Amino acid sequence: MTQRIFVCRCEDVTVAEIDHAIALGLASVEEIKRYTGLGTGPCQGKECTVALVRLLLDRGTIGADAVQPFTARPPAEPVTLAALSSLATKAQAQDEP
Repeated sequence: MTQRIFVCRCEDVTVAEIDHAIALGLASVEEIKRYTGLGTGPCQGKECTVALVRLLLDRGTIGADAVQPFTARPPAEPVTLAALSSLATKAQAQDEP
């Protein structure tokens, strides 16, 4: 049985997946985030960005002077689940004859 080592627990991204992305030629934090989904979970990269950068540095993919954080894209405005569920209810009501 192979051991899976997680770098991003929120999105279940493993070291093997990051190594695969590197093998495909992806080299920056932003590229790997977009390919794997790393850093897009509830922690928004607070738990996994440092681990990713360490992997990239250890593998010689990037130099310490080239490290840049990924682009954060928080929601423009927080939305509650109640507000989202009311949209579905309104849409269903419009569809009824």
